[in-house]
Amino acid sequence: MDKTIGIFGGGQLGRMMAQAALPLNIQCTFFEASADCPSKALGRVISTQAENALQDFINSADVFSLEFENTPLADVDILVQNKDLHPPRQALAIAQNRLSEKALFDELSIPVAPYKAVNSLDSLKAAVAELGLPIVLKTATGGYDGKGQFVLRNAEQIDQAWAELGPAGSLIAESFVTFSREVSIIAVRGQNGEVKTWPLAENHHHNGILSHSIVPAPHSADLQPVAQDYITRLLNHLNYVGVLTLELFVTEKGLYANEMAPRVHNSGHWSIEGAVCSQFENHIRAVAGLPLGSTEVIRPTVMVNIIGQHPKSAEVLALDGAHLHLYNKSEREGRKIGHITLMPTDSSQLPGLCRQLAKILPNPLALSEDMTI
Repeated sequence: MDKTIGIFGGGQLGRMMAQAALPLNIQCTFFEASADCPSKALGRVISTQAENALQDFINSADVFSLEFENTPLADVDILVQNKDLHPPRQALAIAQNRLSEKALFDELSIPVAPYKAVNSLDSLKAAVAELGLPIVLKTATGGYDGKGQFVLRNAEQIDQAWAELGPAGSLIAESFVTFSREVSIIAVRGQNGEVKTWPLAENHHHNGILSHSIVPAPHSADLQPVAQDYITRLLNHLNYVGVLTLELFVTEKGLYANEMAPRVHNSGHWSIEGAVCSQFENHIRAVAGLPLGSTEVIRPTVMVNIIGQHPKSAEVLALDGAHLHLYNKSEREGRKIGHITLMPTDSSQLPGLCRQLAKILPNPLALSEDMTI
């Protein structure tokens, strides 16, 4: 199929989308500020800084997608006058504002923690009085990997929280959710309205950064249909095309939605080897108008992020069922520079393999914790 997909961004998500597109004879172009981006070997990179850059990008492809939800809406508004973008603009606009996102969840009866809009010190004090403590104060826009947040545990922190986040403008205060686990569900919707979902992933974080994901999420058979229902409501309401991710908390009262990401997602990287059709290939299929592939799991899998420093490749690949993905990114503290997928033939080996991997990785994050699979 001779088609070109233009992607806003040229990071590792764009790279893995392009890798999935190549066997389908689909080319990709990238709208990216850095010429030395992870996607540079996989297609033409159009610098966002160049003269007439946006129009050049629009002319470079037949249909468009993105790798990050904070894609500028001003650019999107120009593009959609003449070309199709998947996911739709509405999904982007909602995902870029946490208050809009919560309002959508409320509209679709998807449970969320109690929340209040905050735009002044007085409204923050009122939110604390109404919601109680602790609360999580977040910027309504921006923020990634735990940034733009303040956990407010006592009234003495109110002034500090406002001083740190108040300058950002619009804020949201959320009741602190007591949860046992964090999970995510990823689904894809085709241009014909067909929806397919992958199994829930159980996600473990360290300082706000995803450490590793276990798939299928253990002890989640009763949660899977509920999560599928929630994400299907979102997909159909938004007339969505492509991959959508919904992050959820597992609580005593059931699943609470945290946030949605209108794109392929870190917690779905396992699917490259671990599913019949990966999130990246199915996203490309959907954007290109092709039939969707099976989301069936091949066998239980653990995906581990490589953060900050590269491990020794030979040591990683010596582990049974290990698959190494490096993103062509330089080392930097806190930076996602690759991932490892573990899927041994004997799934009972997974906890032991994770312990071995924790000793190999320069930065094992939460991988050294006891693991149930």
